[in-house]
Amino acid sequence: MNDGYKIFHDAVGETADGWLKNGLPSRQVLEESAARLLHLRQELKIPGLWEHPPCMVTATLDDGLGQGLGIIEKFAAAIGIRLISLGLLQPAAAIVDACRDEKPDFLGMTILQFDTEEELTAIAGQLPKKTRIVAGGPAFTGDPDFADRTGTHYAARNVAAFLRFMLDDAASRP
Repeated sequence: MNDGYKIFHDAVGETADGWLKNGLPSRQVLEESAARLLHLRQELKIPGLWEHPPCMVTATLDDGLGQGLGIIEKFAAAIGIRLISLGLLQPAAAIVDACRDEKPDFLGMTILQFDTEEELTAIAGQLPKKTRIVAGGPAFTGDPDFADRTGTHYAARNVAAFLRFMLDDAASRP
């Protein structure tokens, strides 16, 4: 890992680990932190945590506000993930079609309600093999087995956990 990647990796790690230890700051501070990481990445002239950035499609099935997904998208862009945002309240078929067309590394979703379990399970069963679902929201925090039942690869309890997951992914790639 060259110096720029190491500096950036360490900055993202310090951010995530601080929040995991001390709790998340306000939304304003979250947004400022995402902007700071993006600025650092641009200053270092690196594509992100990865030499070859992954792609992530994002959407919600049942979230009409998308506040959590909005924060995840800001940080995903800051760390160098190529984003394809489908938007809020997307039908399962549109999400599956986009993933089949784009073949992303990740499908990022917010799930609020337990009644989307059947749709999420159907989506998981139709994704390209390389696409991993990274999701968050009350359905996952309220039911620890929801992720396993729906085929979700990783349930992030917040943006700090999302960043830690992505740091681990970046470290596992050649």
